[in-house]
Amino acid sequence: MQKFKTIIFLFLISTTTTLHSQNQTLPKNFVYLADVAASIQSELRYFSNNNFIGKPIDGYLSNTIILSKPAAISLKKVQEKLVPFNLSLKVFDAYRPQQSVDHFVRWAKVLNDTLMKQQYYPEVPKNMLFKLGYIASKSGHTRGSTVDITIIDLATKKELDMGSPYDYFGTASHPMQNNLTKVQRANRLLLRNLMLSNGFKPYENEWWHFTLKNEPFPNTYFNFPIK
Repeated sequence: MQKFKTIIFLFLISTTTTLHSQNQTLPKNFVYLADVAASIQSELRYFSNNNFIGKPIDGYLSNTIILSKPAAISLKKVQEKLVPFNLSLKVFDAYRPQQSVDHFVRWAKVLNDTLMKQQYYPEVPKNMLFKLGYIASKSGHTRGSTVDITIIDLATKKELDMGSPYDYFGTASHPMQNNLTKVQRANRLLLRNLMLSNGFKPYENEWWHFTLKNEPFPNTYFNFPIK
C-alpha cells in the first residue's frame, strides 16, 4: 500500500509540473499577476465572445493576466487597501499582444461588421472609431504596464456601479462626465484615487484604464501571446 501511495504522489507531482509548464517563459520583468497577487479577480474579456468585436481576439489563448512586475506589485498594494473592506480589484485586460491590436484594426476597417454595436458603441458610428481614438494601431497595453480594471464586492462578486460598462465607447465612460449618480461618482473616485496613490495615471476617456507612471518599457510594444 505504501508503495502504491508513493507512485500516486509522484504522478501528482509530475502532472502538476506538466500543467505549470504549459505557461510560457515570460520576457524579463514580466510576471503572471496570480503569482504576485492571487486574490485579484479577473475576467479577460478578449479571451471570450463578450467584447466589442464579439469573438475571442488573436493572441488571447487563456484567461491569464500578465503584467510588468512593477505594475503587478503596484496592483497588489491597491488590493491590500480594498480587501479589509470586503472589496477586490477585477482585471478586464492587462498586457495585450500587438497581434491583438492588429486584430482590432482589421475589424475596425470592416464597416459592415457591427455585431456588438448596440452593447458597446450604440452612439458612435463605426467609421469614427479611429478618429475618436477608440481604436489605434498602437496601445499602451502592449507595453505591459496598462490595466483595465474595476472593483467588485467580494460578498456578491458583483462589480460596483461605475455608471457605464467596461469598454463602452462613448462619453458615458469619461471618468468625470456629469451624468453620474452620487454612488457612481464615489465608486469611480475610489478606484481612481487608489490607483493614483499607488503609481498609476488615468486615461481621460475611460474610467477603467490606468497606466503605471514609471512603466519599465515605455517604448517597447511586445507581441508574445497570452497563455
